[in-house]
Amino acid sequence: MSEGKIVVIGGAGGIGRVAAAALAHTADADEVVVADLALASAEQVADEIGDDRFRAAAIDVSDPASVASVVAGAAVAVNCVGPFYRFGPPTLAAVIDARVDYVDVCDDLDATRSMLALDDRARAAGIRALVGMGNSPGLANVFVKLCAEWFLDEVHTAEIMHIHGGEPDEGPGVLKHRIHAMTNDVPMFVDGEFVDVRMLEPSGAPFIRDEEFAGVGTYPVHPYPHPETITLPKVFPTLRGATNLGVVFPLPYFRMTQDLVRAGMASDQPVRVGDAEVAPIDVMVALLRRERPRLLAEAGITGPAGCLKVVVTGAKDGATHTYVCSLSSEAVGAGEGTGIPAAIGAILALRGGLGGGPGVHPPEAIVPVEPLLTLADTIVSGLGVTGGEMPLRVEHIGPDGVRTDVPFSPGAGA
Repeated sequence: MSEGKIVVIGGAGGIGRVAAAALAHTADADEVVVADLALASAEQVADEIGDDRFRAAAIDVSDPASVASVVAGAAVAVNCVGPFYRFGPPTLAAVIDARVDYVDVCDDLDATRSMLALDDRARAAGIRALVGMGNSPGLANVFVKLCAEWFLDEVHTAEIMHIHGGEPDEGPGVLKHRIHAMTNDVPMFVDGEFVDVRMLEPSGAPFIRDEEFAGVGTYPVHPYPHPETITLPKVFPTLRGATNLGVVFPLPYFRMTQDLVRAGMASDQPVRVGDAEVAPIDVMVALLRRERPRLLAEAGITGPAGCLKVVVTGAKDGATHTYVCSLSSEAVGAGEGTGIPAAIGAILALRGGLGGGPGVHPPEAIVPVEPLLTLADTIVSGLGVTGGEMPLRVEHIGPDGVRTDVPFSPGAGA
């Protein structure tokens, strides 16, 4: 095994290329393989990074033998290939069998459950797998941990909300994930019990509300089947509530997706159109990709932006306190917001800086808060995004309702 070799699976995609570029801004990896089905695109990414530690390789995540061959001898594999409900569990299984540590950005609930079920297999292989190390999940989980470890005696509720939009492109994997979110159960942890709702059905309506996102604006957020709601209660036993709500801008684009789902276009069962058989979901994805530039232009959106907002309540010295963590940018979107945390997870794995032992873990269980924040500052500065520093704001709401900003730095909780 190479002590410092990292393989970025899906390294030519919107998230994978950011993760690969982020890895260039520390000296930890002695080799980085940008692996993608599109070899020419992977070669272009490696060339653009301009670091002689980087090279490209072809990989097919639908073929476990291909995955095993490419990751063989690596210290860490970072999986950025979606949709994860299709590719996540088999890719993790192949990496475990290759005896390589693993990090991914999975934000599909059902895939997360399937991968957590591989815990015994990972333990037997002596492999540590960190699943969901993106934005939400990923940083969202770590922000809850930050509040629990730095500010509160115990945590009671965690509300996770997210928005992004304006990226140069949204590939089929991203769109199918969003469609998947609109057609599947969303578990909400409410008053210590799980309640299943659906985004587009009456059960989800009570959770929809307008939310203000720093630097982005006020938008209606909807129930999302991201896995924080099922993992946080296991790590924080005093937690009584955990919800995940999200939206994408511009709203006409998001609502077009919702309307097409309501019209039955989310089906992957082929229908005959003339002499051809076509899956409605593939037509839907093609239509959304065609219409997206027009909708962006009509909304006056010329670039990406996003915000992750995590509201944590709990007790300190017997009184109730609330902390609001907002990570926002008016210049970058989902690629940076997800790819940078993935790279941080890989570097921490390479350094032996993750907690726990072999097995499959969510971020809040094994990712240390302060090392993550320190690495984030280093990488964000190196990439020159978001003004060169991590745009995290922490606000405190005391028992008296008074709101104050918390002076914040990576060492604030030490």
